[in-house]
Amino acid sequence: MNYYSKQVSDILNELKTSENGLSKTAAAERLLQNGKNELKETAQKSLLKRIWEQISDPMVLILAAAGIVSGVFGEIADCIIILAIIVINAILGIVQESKAEQAVAALKKMSAAMSKVKRDGEIITIPSAEIVVGDIIILDAGDAVPADLRLITSASMKIEEAVLTGESVPSDKISDILADKDIPLGDRVNMAFTGTSVSYGRGVGVVVGTAENTEMGKIANALNSTEEEKTPLQKALSKLSKTLSIGVLIICAIVFGVGVLRFGKDQIFDSFLTAISLAVAAIPEGLVVVVTVLLSLGVKRMSAKRAIIRKLTAVETLGCTQVICSDKTGTLTQNKMTVTEHTGETELLKKIMFLCNDSQIKGEAPVGDPTEIALKIFGKDTADITRTDEIPFDSDRKMMSTLNKEGNKSFQYTKGAPDQVLERCTHIIKSGNITPMTQEDKNEILIQNKSFADKALRVIAGAYKETEKLEEDNLIFVGLTGMIDPIRPEVKVAVSECLTAGIKPVMITGDHKDTAVAIGKELGLIQNADESITGAQLDKIPDSEYDVTKYSVYARVSPENKIRIVNAWKKQGKITAMTGDGVNDAPSIKAADIGIGMGITGTDVTKSAADMVLADDNFATIVTAVGEGRRIYENIRKAVQFLLSSNLAEVFAILFATLSGFVIFKPIHLLWINLMTDTFPAMALGNEPAENDIMKKAPRKPSEGIFSQGLGFDVFWQGLVIAILTFSAYLFGNKENHEIAMTMAFVTLSMCEVFHSLNMRSRRKSIFAIKGKNPLIWAAMLLSAALTFAVVFIPKVNDVFGLVALSGKNLLIALGLAFVIIPIV
Repeated sequence: MNYYSKQVSDILNELKTSENGLSKTAAAERLLQNGKNELKETAQKSLLKRIWEQISDPMVLILAAAGIVSGVFGEIADCIIILAIIVINAILGIVQESKAEQAVAALKKMSAAMSKVKRDGEIITIPSAEIVVGDIIILDAGDAVPADLRLITSASMKIEEAVLTGESVPSDKISDILADKDIPLGDRVNMAFTGTSVSYGRGVGVVVGTAENTEMGKIANALNSTEEEKTPLQKALSKLSKTLSIGVLIICAIVFGVGVLRFGKDQIFDSFLTAISLAVAAIPEGLVVVVTVLLSLGVKRMSAKRAIIRKLTAVETLGCTQVICSDKTGTLTQNKMTVTEHTGETELLKKIMFLCNDSQIKGEAPVGDPTEIALKIFGKDTADITRTDEIPFDSDRKMMSTLNKEGNKSFQYTKGAPDQVLERCTHIIKSGNITPMTQEDKNEILIQNKSFADKALRVIAGAYKETEKLEEDNLIFVGLTGMIDPIRPEVKVAVSECLTAGIKPVMITGDHKDTAVAIGKELGLIQNADESITGAQLDKIPDSEYDVTKYSVYARVSPENKIRIVNAWKKQGKITAMTGDGVNDAPSIKAADIGIGMGITGTDVTKSAADMVLADDNFATIVTAVGEGRRIYENIRKAVQFLLSSNLAEVFAILFATLSGFVIFKPIHLLWINLMTDTFPAMALGNEPAENDIMKKAPRKPSEGIFSQGLGFDVFWQGLVIAILTFSAYLFGNKENHEIAMTMAFVTLSMCEVFHSLNMRSRRKSIFAIKGKNPLIWAAMLLSAALTFAVVFIPKVNDVFGLVALSGKNLLIALGLAFVIIPIV
């Protein structure tokens, strides 16, 4: 309902209440009928559902089936190992899964604990949860607004609404009707909203919305209705899983059929065991663990760089981010009004701004209106002189005056809107001399005022006179101050780095267009005002005509506008990030491919909805995180290539052996190689330093699969080469006996992968051209080699694996064949 466009009397009648408030009986009935003034929490996923999500992957189901059948046919060791792998993977997945969404719970915590309410004509204090529609709420400076209100009275009241609208300056509130029926949230100046707070003055309002029926409630509903999408890596691995699963089933069926036809029904068990070996060979059991660990290591590295990742798979999403939609207040700017320009007699101007001021800056947390705080800090070196009288600020006069006793004299200090102050000035002070104000003086002041306004500065004028009685006339003009919420010093550089890296930064704010354009130009986001648009203008553009690429600055936006902007970029096929700190940012943060919340100034709602939280609220940290995301993704691709080439080598080797009438591996051999020998080098590849030009390349296209840029072909031919080397080792050993042949094949395949990990340090550069150091890769190679030799040479252990200790000659042949992979690749 557009309560801002209705008369208070009509609203009171409609809600069946009065300025004396509801009766306690009526309030109790409404509370019982409509429920408490609290936001509902979302249902949490059950443990069973989480477990099912972990084991419902097609590859996992095929592996489970292979394990169960192995147990039925007496291969108990294989069965136990396979099922243990599945259980461990499921536990890892559940532990690593991000915590259940806490955004709505955080919204609930933001509600004011107690509120002053008028019931039966008496003012009482009650829990905010018991407020109902029709209640009359009393608000004073410092109070949190407990529900959505239509203001009945307002005495110089200002409300801090940054968490809801994104506007850095508190909103001046009035109680008059607003004629327009289509007004943006930030301009509904006769309304007060849940979750905001009174920074100045006092007022009275009637409750028109509670719980889900508030503007905050709409955000909660938007959070609940926004579906979480899979990241590009999740999509790629999901597609890989389905492709491999289909391939595994087809190959296993063919191998099983060929075995039965070739060896007859008496060899069904052996044929089936070969098929299971193929399934184990084709499924990269260690891939999920390796990817999870690499992402976890990336999370740890990012945390040290002040970027806290809440969802593991968000790490790689950063690497392909193409658009960053950033909130302005507190993200690109300091969220702290600061005097940046001034004219006139500086010391006297500072004195006026300090003494004609109700804010306090004692301690680290200033109290009061942000504009007054900025002016107080501007004049902080001024002595605190006793105030004897005052005329408070009000929205009609747009001025404030104080009378201060200084020795035997009294001085009036006045500050306010330049046009209002100038009307009351008859003199001006220049270079310490007081002279009558001329028209030329006025024109010069107005020109300076416009110059400040063109820079989107909030301009306050100062004047004074010596007097014993407060009278706002015959004043002496002193000067102007211009203030703004300044940009963070490092942000301009960060924006430039984004543009170099092929990332488009977009600013979204609740501030007025002039302010947004000025900040946008200063940051290098836009060149002219045509590249900016307001939320009201955007609302009038249908989706079919909305060209999101035209605009880099959005002003006076609503939460719905933000979601529309994010979704418009996503429809363009762009991987989109959204940063912010206020409640108003939460739905769009959740809708984006990656949501980035602010750790210091950010609300709990924003942090809970975000995929990543910036511990230092520093936009520049995003650029660092993007570079780290790119590095991690490239390292994951190296690990994927390394692991899949190994799995494909196993498949080829088994196919060659099957067609030749040999059994080259048992399932337990392949499980050991996949989980133990290969896993450690794959993890070590995740520690590879970034390439020098990683942040000078355009982001990878979202349409690019994990096998893009020739990775699929590399996996195929490298897997084929490793298979040929492995099968060659088997043929050498088979001249003596099957056990030696199988052991030589096992050693060759294992060590071939160990040596191949050196090739994978760079997908294109020679290992001799790599300048970065990665000591972990050498440690991983030694560990994998030790594990390989352990199952070959330790008595009893080799019996479990069906392997035998090799002679020096056979060991050298196996190692020599394995080493050949380095010069070949």
